[in-house]
Amino acid sequence: MTGQVRGVQLARLLGHWHALPGRRRSPDYAALAGTVRGLLADGRLPLGVRLPAERELAEALRISRTTVTAAYRQLRETGHLASRRGAGSWTMLPGNHRVASTGLWTPLDDREMLDLGVAALAAPPQLLTAARAAVEDLPRYLGGAGYHPTGIIELREAVADAYAARGLPTSADQIMVTSGTQHALDLVLRLALAPGGSVLVESPTYPNALAALAGRRARITTHGLAADGWEPDLLLGSLRQTRPKLAYLIPEFQNPTGHLMPAALRERVVAAAHAVGTDLVIDESFVDLPLDGTELPPPVGVYDRHSRVISIGGMSKPYWGGLRIGWVRASAPQVQRLAAVRVGVDMASPVLDQLVAVHLLADADAIVAERRVQLAVQRDALLGALAQRLPDWRVTVPRGGVTLWAELDGPVSSALARAAEEVGVRLAPGPRFGLDGTMERFLRLPFTLPAADLVEAVGRIAAVRYDLDRTGRQRWREPAVIA
Repeated sequence: MTGQVRGVQLARLLGHWHALPGRRRSPDYAALAGTVRGLLADGRLPLGVRLPAERELAEALRISRTTVTAAYRQLRETGHLASRRGAGSWTMLPGNHRVASTGLWTPLDDREMLDLGVAALAAPPQLLTAARAAVEDLPRYLGGAGYHPTGIIELREAVADAYAARGLPTSADQIMVTSGTQHALDLVLRLALAPGGSVLVESPTYPNALAALAGRRARITTHGLAADGWEPDLLLGSLRQTRPKLAYLIPEFQNPTGHLMPAALRERVVAAAHAVGTDLVIDESFVDLPLDGTELPPPVGVYDRHSRVISIGGMSKPYWGGLRIGWVRASAPQVQRLAAVRVGVDMASPVLDQLVAVHLLADADAIVAERRVQLAVQRDALLGALAQRLPDWRVTVPRGGVTLWAELDGPVSSALARAAEEVGVRLAPGPRFGLDGTMERFLRLPFTLPAADLVEAVGRIAAVRYDLDRTGRQRWREPAVIA
């Protein structure tokens, strides 16, 4: 169990639960149960948390206890609540569901779902060739214990060479191989951030980074991104005023907005961070995926003279998410300290996976070039479908990465995500990318599915968006205040 939510707290999360579009003709208990399921689906209500007693929630919502009792009963019947007499009721999810990479819970046998919650590509055809070659290389490692806390030397050298090719001289001693980029971030936070430490992040930002920071009980401040990216004076001012221990930034095709930080701002951010004693954690997950011939600025680490920049990256976005290989680039002493921290977590990354990564990186030019062509086609298909079916949505065309950040025609992101699930489209609503449940006017749309699937998904989304207005039209007769 992760804790308990009080009646007034749950009431705030539920909001206008009885008047959500598409719920008006439902009984109150069904609308209440459906809204709780929606909160679980978009991650705003944690799993394993104890819900308030029926009487307490009824008082907080100013409804009858009978309605709450019926709602809790329906949640138990659908597998979203477990109750024990005298102990309370805890949130859960049905036994035939699993956690998807978005944090949403998805049926194991749901193969017809068009998943736009995951911003990652399917594996490239070269993966099988790399895997076979890795198996042939494996015997030379079998005589040892297999523990390489910083990674096998071939992979560390390959990653270091990639940094050098981008203009940032790097040695293998400055690279630590991890089990994915998220693992890299977790290890950096364990080393560099004490529980309760202060961190500056962009808003919106990557949801799993927020989850990692929450795990460290970090005190988070945010820099809100504008329609065209970072506001230099505001970002630098935030660093100087809050003087955070860490700042987590995604300068290459920021997730979810797709913005690219210009070189001049990168230099100023590093200088400001050094002046106030802030370490910069730079997430380079999308650095390999510029589109339309976009020229990348130098890496942020180019401007670092005082070991203030720690870069993290990995294979998930340009290659395959199922290959859990990531890395940290830092000073050699920092890498050794990270290795010491790692021993208490997972010892080392799998040798075979690292060998696969070595072979993929050896063929990086061809693989990544194909990925860029594929992504450009899929992005344009998604943009075309949005322009045709949802012309009132505003989207800035990203120059790289794998996601669009769409501004909707109303604050309906979470409601739209719940409705789209019913027609076989999974979405990650805007509030998942922030701290406080705002950004209901925004939606992240990755263009990682085949073009035909993206067009089909937009068609389904457009249909349910229309239905939200049609079924909810009568509610506008009752004035409501949205603060």
